Amino acid sequence: MTRFIVTTTINPPTKALKLYAEKSDWKLIVVGDQKTPHAEYAALNCIYLHPEEQNSKYPDLSASIGWNKIQRRNIGFVEAYRLGAEIVATVDDDNIPYDHWGENLLLEREIEVAAYSSQAGVFDPLSVTNHSTLWHRGYPLQHLENRCEIEQHGKQKRRFLVQADLWDGDPDVDAIARIAYSPEVKFDSVEPFCSTQVSPFNSQNTFISRKALPYYMVLPFVGRMDDIWGSYILQSVFSGCVVYNAASVYQDRNPQNLVKNLDDELLGYHKTIDLLENWQAVLPPEAMKSYEIYRSCFEPDENC
Repeated sequence: MTRFIVTTTINPPTKALKLYAEKSDWKLIVVGDQKTPHAEYAALNCIYLHPEEQNSKYPDLSASIGWNKIQRRNIGFVEAYRLGAEIVATVDDDNIPYDHWGENLLLEREIEVAAYSSQAGVFDPLSVTNHSTLWHRGYPLQHLENRCEIEQHGKQKRRFLVQADLWDGDPDVDAIARIAYSPEVKFDSVEPFCSTQVSPFNSQNTFISRKALPYYMVLPFVGRMDDIWGSYILQSVFSGCVVYNAASVYQDRNPQNLVKNLDDELLGYHKTIDLLENWQAVLPPEAMKSYEIYRSCFEPDENC
């Protein structure tokens, strides 16, 4: 099976990226940005996409995203797909993989997993963990009050296209939760689980099948809703496609300005509810244009 790891970074090779580069069953793609120290990636066992190469191969997509943005990683998704990827892992450069990372994946085969739903109508994957006081970034704040009113549906047989592994350390919860709780978490070992409802997943430690990849974009021009809104859009195409699994990384989070993070999440606080009803009507025009260009990149012989 052909497997790729995709990330973008402006940092020198981190501990996490060095470990990903050593994974013998995976090939690492690093999408460079204008601030990335390009020469330092020559010694790393990876495919490094220099900005000039990105502009040459994918001029329209590159221009539609812009520079100095984490959304450059979308170019890595397209590159991996064109190189024959059957599974793509999207990771952040501060998520240090455990030894078992990437093993025993659950994608594209029929399995039985525990299924849940919430009285809120949108499922928060953290609500059924030992850290249920926290909530996943991008979960609609309007539903916080009853998100933990959970109904269990026993085991269900499904074929999943996305596997979202959890993350120990400084977790990917929203800015309000991080300001209020300053969390440092260790998720108890959990069995794989899913929901009968739409639910958020991020781009920091997630495995995506080839079939789903053309429909998942880390969206530009929507702040920190970039990967989350991408997850909701994907689920509008493939309902019930996400399985959540135990933590397989430790997040040693890069320095963050939590107030800026809060500003970058305000769009989601206002608009995620509407996006779940009709995402085409909510995406800003420039984000929709970039998504359409991204989608075209997966068409045969299409120039993007």
